[in-house]
Amino acid sequence: MSRASDTLVADVAMTIATRLTRRGFCGVSASFPALSQSRPKPNVIVLMTDDQGYGDLSCHGNPVLKTPAMDKLHGESVRFTDFHSAPMCSPTRGQLLTGLDALRNGATSVTAGRAIVRRGIPMMPELFKANGYATGLFGKWHVGDTYPYRPMDRGFDVAKYHHGFGISSAVELGNDYANGRYQDNGVAKKFEGYCTDFWFSEAMRFMSECARRKQPFFCYLPTNTPHGPAWVDAKYTKPYGGTRQAANFFGMIANLNENMEKLETFLHGHDLKQNTIFVFLTDNGGTAGVNVYNAGMRGRKTQLYHGGHRVPCFVRWPAGKLRAPSDSSVPAHMQDLLPTLVDLCELKNPAGTRFDGASLAGILRGTTDRLPDRMLVVQYGQILKKWESCVIWGAWRLVNGTELYNLTDDPAEKTDASASHADVVQKMRSHYEKWWRTVEPGLREYVPIVLGAPQQNPVNLCSADWQDIYCDNPNAVLSGAAGPRGGPWNVQVERDGDYEISLARWPFHDPLLLHAARPAQTLTYGSLPEGKAFPIAAAQLEIAGQKLSSKGKMGDTSIAFRVKLKAGTRTQLHGWFQDEAGTDLCGAYYARVTRI
Repeated sequence: MSRASDTLVADVAMTIATRLTRRGFCGVSASFPALSQSRPKPNVIVLMTDDQGYGDLSCHGNPVLKTPAMDKLHGESVRFTDFHSAPMCSPTRGQLLTGLDALRNGATSVTAGRAIVRRGIPMMPELFKANGYATGLFGKWHVGDTYPYRPMDRGFDVAKYHHGFGISSAVELGNDYANGRYQDNGVAKKFEGYCTDFWFSEAMRFMSECARRKQPFFCYLPTNTPHGPAWVDAKYTKPYGGTRQAANFFGMIANLNENMEKLETFLHGHDLKQNTIFVFLTDNGGTAGVNVYNAGMRGRKTQLYHGGHRVPCFVRWPAGKLRAPSDSSVPAHMQDLLPTLVDLCELKNPAGTRFDGASLAGILRGTTDRLPDRMLVVQYGQILKKWESCVIWGAWRLVNGTELYNLTDDPAEKTDASASHADVVQKMRSHYEKWWRTVEPGLREYVPIVLGAPQQNPVNLCSADWQDIYCDNPNAVLSGAAGPRGGPWNVQVERDGDYEISLARWPFHDPLLLHAARPAQTLTYGSLPEGKAFPIAAAQLEIAGQKLSSKGKMGDTSIAFRVKLKAGTRTQLHGWFQDEAGTDLCGAYYARVTRI
């Protein structure tokens, strides 16, 4: 590496370290240790599919689904066969990207004001970028849609993604899986073709450019498929019978498999395969395929039983001198992957960086076949309650603090063994008690949406982030769910000033009259039903101790308020609609806040 390149890397490291210090991350120093230049750095691809369970691969015994490209990767990888995610997606993604438990990093749910990783926590792309890597995201982010939580605020040079849990989510209402809308480093643009094809194509474009520049890359490729709705071309579903839902779900996986074949061809053709660490995994337990095959497990997505959070994890690095492709039954979880990649890539962390996970590098390299004895805790949720968890200790599973299962004798978790193994229950409960005491103090500290920052003004808000209310899917918005007032957003004011706050029934990217129904919509591979009309005549707004009312006018698509806000204010923004008589109707599902 040239002296100019060394200087560039050092400058990048200093920039990231300084930025992390300003965010308030404890123990971050203003410099990184010198980088080792002894050998070419490996590239890294992390491919995470959405809602594909452990049983949704033919290499895991699925009798219907065919996944030859995934099977080939399985055959070339070290496989962690007892690997755990959270039972839902945002908590999993936050744990992957920070190496911290969901209840510590803030992203504990997919909605309800709990789907954002706290400010000041170093994330995977920031660490790679500080060590000279080009960083790219292609697909699903879902740990913060607004500044300073967007992917380009958290270390990605290139970020091509959608908002919310998926292209069909409430924040993306009306978007299409084909020829739809995406964010290009925060700028809305149109993509051509099917969404999954687009993510893979753009990821390969990014990797090709990095290869041309001879710069190592970190490519994060979290697809929004096969998460429902199961919208995909019929040519992929045709080979699969059974229910329409399962057939379409398997069709989305068939499309993923096809894209994996293209990716493997690309890596081989660009001489990238040998020195690229390829990690394949999924974000939670099974969904639409569970009734066909669930690998003998109890549980599915959202549940604390084994099938709710056991996921595939394959790691391949041909030039990395890893052990021969084989299975490892060591219990591991998402939080282990960042410290593992730090070790494998010899990344230098900001001083004081800590992880809840442990490095799996020794197991991958074959220098050991086990980790020091430890227990893992699986917990997530929008209303977080003590004991709503699964504690993992070897083959033992303690569910909800009372049910005990031994997977060696009872892989389907049919027989509660707590009565006959009270000593095991006591040890696992003791571990959980200690763990809970470390996370409980911060559980009511909702991560606020930042208003008035120059990096993003205006800011659009969606019901997906209402505190303690599950309102992130299109059907909730279309049906007018969540009661006559909806819920509040937790916000923080970045700068003093006058602010305009506009409240809307329908999204600003597709404005409709306040009182209007949303017409039913036919999409390329699916459809949305008609959205409910309300006789909206006025709006109420509460923020920072101010309570305001305003009447709507004929032709309005939103109702606007002017308020003065002080920098540093942590408060709630709550808006809802009323009819002519002053009767509450529904929450303001969408809001736009502009510092004037």
